[in-house]
Amino acid sequence: MNKTLALSLAALAAALAIWTDQVRAAGRSKVRPSVVFLLADQWRAQAVGYAGDPNAKTPHLDRLATESTVLITAASTCPVCSPYRATLMTGRYPVNNGVFLNDVCLGRDAVSLAQAFAGAGYKTAYIGKWHLDGHGRSSFIPPERRQGFEFWRACECTHNYNHSLFYGDTDERQYWKGYDAEAQTAEAQAYIKSHKNEPFLLVLSWGPPHNPYDTAPERFRRMFRPEHIKLRPNVPPEAQDAARQDLAGYYAHCAALDECVGAVVQTLKDSGIADNTILVFTSDHGDMLGSHAQIRKQRPWDESILVPFVVSWPRALGPSGRKLAAPFNSPDIMPTLLGLAGIAIPATVDGEDRSAWLLGKQPDMDRAALIGCVAPFGEWTRDTGGREYRGIRTIRYTYVCSLEGPWLLYDNEEDPYQQRNLVGQPEHESLEAKLEAWMRAELSRYKDGFLPGQEYVKKWGYKTDANGTIPYQP
Repeated sequence: MNKTLALSLAALAAALAIWTDQVRAAGRSKVRPSVVFLLADQWRAQAVGYAGDPNAKTPHLDRLATESTVLITAASTCPVCSPYRATLMTGRYPVNNGVFLNDVCLGRDAVSLAQAFAGAGYKTAYIGKWHLDGHGRSSFIPPERRQGFEFWRACECTHNYNHSLFYGDTDERQYWKGYDAEAQTAEAQAYIKSHKNEPFLLVLSWGPPHNPYDTAPERFRRMFRPEHIKLRPNVPPEAQDAARQDLAGYYAHCAALDECVGAVVQTLKDSGIADNTILVFTSDHGDMLGSHAQIRKQRPWDESILVPFVVSWPRALGPSGRKLAAPFNSPDIMPTLLGLAGIAIPATVDGEDRSAWLLGKQPDMDRAALIGCVAPFGEWTRDTGGREYRGIRTIRYTYVCSLEGPWLLYDNEEDPYQQRNLVGQPEHESLEAKLEAWMRAELSRYKDGFLPGQEYVKKWGYKTDANGTIPYQP
């Protein structure tokens, strides 16, 4: 270990010890809420019944939405798997935590989500997909690389949902029985029941509805037929057949997960802790699924960057449903959960504590969610249109720049399917200038220099292939 790293880790350990003493003292005087964080993979914000999707069959989520706070402009700041998960675990933006590509290892130079809750006396548990270790997608992740999670039933990354690998406390390979989301949910239910008398943080991270789309249980696949799928208006003719085929399987996965959500909600009620549990349902990013003739994620359009976000905490948020429109960005999740639980926020966090807003103590005002692709890779390489970009998503507008300059400008109120790019139009010159200044202020605020992707790759010492992708081991 070099001297600089040793000093950095020593300083972090000292800061963590002081901060831990503070939050423990602050938390002794009240009954603290448990936190259950349900994380789907690649579930876009539009694909739920409560959002008006005519295809979605999500009765449990729809019911939960009527009793919860729904954030209708929740964004994934870097809409792809590992980068989102790193922002969730650290509250830091990708250029600051170093995870802007898949299959790299998240460092330990920041207080993590689990460490923060554990420091306040919480038990911590992680079940499902991790994708933050960077040592091989099927490899064992030792305790020191679990970012502070104690209970562990996880795998780095697999989307073989019917033969799904995981590890517990040892390096013995285990496999979830049947469709992994159902088995993982049962594991989470057991954890809730056994820890109902003490505060805990539980993250349940499902792999679906991420592709492959055709592997949900048959009883859910029978519910959807490609020829019956109603497409979004921004799916062009040449993409429609493939989109219908993919969407039929996608909605089947969503329906399966919806049932899992219902099971977790019922377990919280049966355990007598639903009233004082902060329950979140969300996703790491969306899926284009043919919109704008695009597939998958990383792109700056709403189908990629917007995710469902439902928060239930009856004791503090009330039992009635409401919708909040102000943008909410993924680095804000960690500090907001800590704020709701009354836990001090570590100095290493970039994101904002939005708990006062959720609790109705601040107005639902417009904001800018900073979005971006630091370095294109994987399923969005340069030869398929991938590029570096930064942008902002406000309640009404989407504004995006590439390294070459302004790229996209949409009025999402007048053009909800983002089919009319207003960049460069004289009548929108003042609006474009305003959004450009707003975006630059956000970049400055989070110390993002918006450099070519290769500069960040060099800074963090990553080795990529010709397409900019980290080669990974199965």
